[in-house]
Amino acid sequence: MRAAVGAAALVCVVALVSTRAWGANQPEAPIEPGRDYHSFANVTDFRLRDVDLDLTVDFAASRLTGRVDLKVARQNPGAHTLILDTRDLDIRSVSLIRERGEAKQLDFKLGDAREFLGRPLQIELPDSSPTATIRVAYRTEPQASGLQWLTPAQTAGKKHPYLFSQSQAIHARSWIPLQDTPQVRVTYAATIRVPDGLTAVMSADHEPGDSKPNAQGLRAYRFRMHDAIPSYLIAIAVGDLAFHSFSPRTGVYSEPAVLKAAAHEFVDLEKMVATCEKLFGPYRWGRYDLLILPPSAPYGGMENPRLSFITPTVIAGDRSLVSLIAHELAHSWSGNLVTNATWRDFWLNEGFTVYLERRIVEALSGKRREQMEDVLGVQSLKREMADLPAADQHLAIDLRNRDPDDGVTDVAYEKGKLFLAFLESRFGREAIDPFLRGYFDHFAFQSIYTEQFLDYLRANLLATKPNAVSEQEIHAWVYEPGLPGFAVLPAADVFAPVEDARRRWLAGSLSTAALPAKQWSTQEWLHFLDNMPAELPRAKLDELDRAFALSASTNAEIAHSWFRIAIRNDYAPAYGPLAQYLTTIGRRKLVRPLYEDLMKTARGAELARSVYAKARPGYHPIVQTTLDAIVTPAR
Repeated sequence: MRAAVGAAALVCVVALVSTRAWGANQPEAPIEPGRDYHSFANVTDFRLRDVDLDLTVDFAASRLTGRVDLKVARQNPGAHTLILDTRDLDIRSVSLIRERGEAKQLDFKLGDAREFLGRPLQIELPDSSPTATIRVAYRTEPQASGLQWLTPAQTAGKKHPYLFSQSQAIHARSWIPLQDTPQVRVTYAATIRVPDGLTAVMSADHEPGDSKPNAQGLRAYRFRMHDAIPSYLIAIAVGDLAFHSFSPRTGVYSEPAVLKAAAHEFVDLEKMVATCEKLFGPYRWGRYDLLILPPSAPYGGMENPRLSFITPTVIAGDRSLVSLIAHELAHSWSGNLVTNATWRDFWLNEGFTVYLERRIVEALSGKRREQMEDVLGVQSLKREMADLPAADQHLAIDLRNRDPDDGVTDVAYEKGKLFLAFLESRFGREAIDPFLRGYFDHFAFQSIYTEQFLDYLRANLLATKPNAVSEQEIHAWVYEPGLPGFAVLPAADVFAPVEDARRRWLAGSLSTAALPAKQWSTQEWLHFLDNMPAELPRAKLDELDRAFALSASTNAEIAHSWFRIAIRNDYAPAYGPLAQYLTTIGRRKLVRPLYEDLMKTARGAELARSVYAKARPGYHPIVQTTLDAIVTPAR
C-alpha cells in the first residue's frame, strides 16, 4: 500500500521543486554552473553513496521486479525529506533498514510528472542519523525508456529473448529509483535473477558463485562495482550470450551467431587499451570487454565501465569502423573517470573522448587514417550546425526545460575535439599530453562542470605560456556559436584523389568502371558519397549501384550515405533495400537522417510512414521518441 507524505511537508517540497528548479521563467535567469536542471534530487540535503539491487527479469511481462537498497549520507542535519528521480516506476513500498535488518515502513509520495523528467519520489525520514539505508520495492513498466525488451525474432539467434539498458542521459530513473544526476557517483551491487539458459552481464565485476536454477527456473547472477560511477553508467543486459577472450583483461560478448565476426573485427582490443595507457595513463577499471548488442541498439556505443555496449553496425568485416571502439575505450578516461557534472557540460565527456579516439587511431592506423576521420568529423559538424540554432552551437549548451538527449550533437563531439586540437596547436603535444594526464589524475572519479575545467586549464596549461591563448579565444570556443575563425581545421587534401575521381566522374571524363573505388577504404567511400551534388542523373545512379552494389551494401555507414543520395533523387530501385535497412537497424545516428529526408516529399513521407509502422516496435524507446516527432508528429 502506498502511504502519503504529511501535507505540510509535501507543500514545502512541491514549492521548492516548482520555484527553484522548474519555474516558468527559468530560462531567462543566468545558468548556475554545476547545478543539474534535469534532476529532482535534493543532493545538498542527502547524497546517495551505494546502490544494492535485487531484481528478477520477467520477459513475459517486460518488467524488472524487486527492490533496491539505497545508502544515503545526510548533508543537511535539518533535512527530513529525501527526493529521488523516477520515471514510469510502480513503487510498492519504502522502508528504512535498521542495523540489524529490521524494516520500518516510511511515508512516501510520487509528485506530479514533468515532461522528460518523470516524477519525484518524496520519502519522509524519521530521524537525523548521518546515514540511512532506504529500501524501495518496485517494478518497472514495459515502456521504461531505459530498457529495451526484444522478442526472439528480433535477435540474431531467433531462439531467446533479449534485454539491454541505455541509461544515458536520464534513463536510469526509468529502471531504478535513485538520484539520477551525473554529479552523484555511487558504488553498486546487484543480484539479477534470469531464466535458466540466459546470461546476465552488467557494468561491474561479475562475482563468482552464480546460483543453480531455483524452483521457478531462475538463476541468480551477482555483480559489484567497487568504484563510484554516475547513475547513467549503471547497465544491464540479459540474453543468449557467448564470450571470446582476447587477453587476460579483454574480450567480447555477443550472441553465438555473431561471435566469430565480432572476434575477427575487434581482435586488436588489447592493443588499443595498451596504446591508450601509453598516451594517457593507467587503465583503472580492471577488465575491458565489449558487448555486441542486437541491431536495435540506439547508439553506436555506450561506454559502460568494464563493458562497453556496441552496435553491430560497426562489424564491417574489414575493421574499418573500429574507431568507434577507440571512442568507447577512451571514455574510460574522459567520461567515466572524469565525468560531466551536468548535461550542459556534456562536451567535457565527448569532445575529450573524440580527441583521445583520434590519437588512438593515429597510433594504431597511421596519420593518414586519423586525418580522414578528422575531415569527415568536421564535414559532419558543419552540416549539422547549418541546421542548429545558434544557442545549440555552444559547447556549454543551455538545455533547461529540454530533454538532455537534445544535446547529443556533433557540437559536443567534434567542436569539443577541435577545441583541444586548437590547444595542442598552441602548446604542442609535449605540453598537452602531460596536461591531460594530470587532468585525469587530479579529477579521477569526480564529476566536474565546464567552469571547473576552465579554471584547471588556466592554472595548469595556459599559465605555462601566458601569451599563447587569450581569454577571448577561450570564450569564443566555449560560449559562442559556430567555429571560431582561428580554429585549426584538418587539411582536406588527404582526400584529394577521391575528390579528383568524383570531379572527373561527374564531368564524364572518368567512367564508372574506371573509378578506383574497389581499393577505397570506408572513409574514402563516405567522402565520395557525402560530398555529391544534391541532384544526380538517373543514369549515374544506376551505374554506381550496378558497379558497386551500393543498395545491397553490408557496410551500414556506406549504405546510409548511399540511401540519402537515393532519397534526394527519388531513386526507386533503392527503396526496397532502404525499407529493409530501416527495419533491421535501430542506431539513431543512421536512421534519423533517413526518415528526415523521406519526410521532405509526399512520396517519401508515404514510404516513411509505411516503413515506420512496421519498424517502430523494434526500435529502442529513445529512438521511438526521436522518430515519433519526425514521422508522426502530433497535430
